Amino acid sequence: MMRLVHLPTFWTIVLDFVAWFIIHIGVVAIMIRIPTKHFNPNHWLYRGRKWERDGDIYQDVFKIKKWKKHLPDGARILGRFGFSKKQLRGKSTGYFEAFSIETCRAEGTHWIFILFAPFFFLWNPPWVGLFMIFYALVENVPFIVAQRYNRYRFKRLLEQNKLKF
Repeated sequence: MMRLVHLPTFWTIVLDFVAWFIIHIGVVAIMIRIPTKHFNPNHWLYRGRKWERDGDIYQDVFKIKKWKKHLPDGARILGRFGFSKKQLRGKSTGYFEAFSIETCRAEGTHWIFILFAPFFFLWNPPWVGLFMIFYALVENVPFIVAQRYNRYRFKRLLEQNKLKF
């Protein structure tokens, strides 16, 4: 594959860092402005899959409870636009539903970040382009896993609350 732009190594590295920064800021700026009605936990992207075993795979295979707490929560940076997913701030059905919807927004955001990785082939040598894809996966898959795991947890809580009411 031929890169379209040839830059000295220093400027290529600078461009890589700046590009990732702009991608992150741009995607988040767009995603936080999309109304919540567009983030349905039953949408094909977000709904559960059989292989996830009702979310159990995330603990059984990935041991998510050991590392999830170390993931940063972007809501702190977003201020009033963010929805904190680090800890529960309520116990109502409405809050659980809102939290579940926000896990969809977060998951979608991280999928979009990954989709930008191939663009780095435009100005990087192929091996760096492959590294950028690897980087995008390593950086974003843990967050996607955490959002899916959380959604299963909230699905269970919602089902329990509906049984009680």
